[in-house]
Amino acid sequence: MELQGKVRAVCISPEKGTEKRPVEKGVFIRDYGIEKDAHAGNGHRQVSLLSYDSVQEFNRRGGGVTDGAFGENLLVEGLDLKQLPVDSILRCGTVVLRVTQIGKDCHSDCAIRRRTGDCIMPREGVFAEVLAGGEILPGDRMTAEMPDPGRPFRAAVITLSDKGARGEREDASGPEAVRMLKEAGYEIIETLLLPDEPEMLKKALCRLADQRQADLILTSGGTGFSPRDRTPEATMAVADRNAPGIAEYIRMKSMEVTKRAMLGRGVSVIRKKTLIINLPGSPKAVRESLGFILDSLEHGLSVLRNSVNECGSNP
Repeated sequence: MELQGKVRAVCISPEKGTEKRPVEKGVFIRDYGIEKDAHAGNGHRQVSLLSYDSVQEFNRRGGGVTDGAFGENLLVEGLDLKQLPVDSILRCGTVVLRVTQIGKDCHSDCAIRRRTGDCIMPREGVFAEVLAGGEILPGDRMTAEMPDPGRPFRAAVITLSDKGARGEREDASGPEAVRMLKEAGYEIIETLLLPDEPEMLKKALCRLADQRQADLILTSGGTGFSPRDRTPEATMAVADRNAPGIAEYIRMKSMEVTKRAMLGRGVSVIRKKTLIINLPGSPKAVRESLGFILDSLEHGLSVLRNSVNECGSNP
């Protein structure tokens, strides 16, 4: 299904920390962003977008903001951008954008929030990467296409290790998980190395599930009996639903390798449409545990993505 809208404004800022201002046209560069915009780069947030209708509603409530005030590059009328899932495709002339994130972490001291008590960018802002370049002018037509249901699954990998985060130990378990996922056809959207701090993990899990809309998040480490091992508790704290069979199967199969597997406390849960699975902390255990489950994850991830029916009948 194709949705249509119109570009109301193109905005850039020559320096970070300054408000974006409308320009006559934007020159979009592949894998970078908009020419002369200080926030362009090779990350996943190359271009920011906001629905014009949301800004109009904000102003009707007394917001009094002008184009670019929220830090958006493109102000688009007629498209409810925040409702588009990640991986949606936006087309405007020769420019092709892929949505990579919905919403952002809020800066509580932003000027708009201080003045009005609210800011819509953290919950309604959309970020995209440039797949094909060109020019966009105010008044240009923009279309939006839903993601291909057969696209590769998107995964993030988080390693929990105090020593690793301090640079005292090289992380080998995270790269092992990444290697296996890539070989299985997954797109890796982020890798993180965090200390064993539950609050940091909870924040990362929420961001990756809610804003980046990862299909799968794997964590490695923090699942044992040490007082600092709090990965399962942090994971359960952000869960919407439990999916215990995955963690139970990992423990069951791992018991065939070592009886100490019974001491593993990893969990498997669902947050929105993201599956989160705790793996042990060593490369060997990651390789074994992920090997037990990887072939069977595709159906569950497809159900969460709504690309297949959950139940079927066999003859």
